[in-house]
Amino acid sequence: MDATRSGGMHSVPPRYDLPEPDAFTRPYWDAAAEGRLLLRRCRPCGRAHHYPREFCPHCWSEDVTWEPATGRATLYTWSVVHRNDLPPFGDRVPYVPAVVDLAEGPRMMTELVTADPETLRAGLELEVTFREGAPVFRPAPAH
Repeated sequence: MDATRSGGMHSVPPRYDLPEPDAFTRPYWDAAAEGRLLLRRCRPCGRAHHYPREFCPHCWSEDVTWEPATGRATLYTWSVVHRNDLPPFGDRVPYVPAVVDLAEGPRMMTELVTADPETLRAGLELEVTFREGAPVFRPAPAH
């Protein structure tokens, strides 16, 4: 057991599904804990990006700002994991890691929840939800 990561020899085991926010990413994780998804947008080129970075990956400008995302996405690709021994994934199997295309343009790695793996298809409309302060996605209700 890693005593520094888990907070001591008698604390809970380490988790591998929750981030360790730093000073730069704290606004993103604080918003997620409040049920809001944020993106970064570059002022010079106008493109949004994800994961949060201090510069634009498209034009390299450092003139980027936080903005709220709609929380809408479409499914790009996924897999179904039936075995994972790292805590707490073993308690979640089977689970569905996925890559989604956010409505604002960026592609994001995430997890699908409340989704029957047999009904998944590329292009499926999704909406964000949050689990323990982390954004995950679920199928959007039919209109």
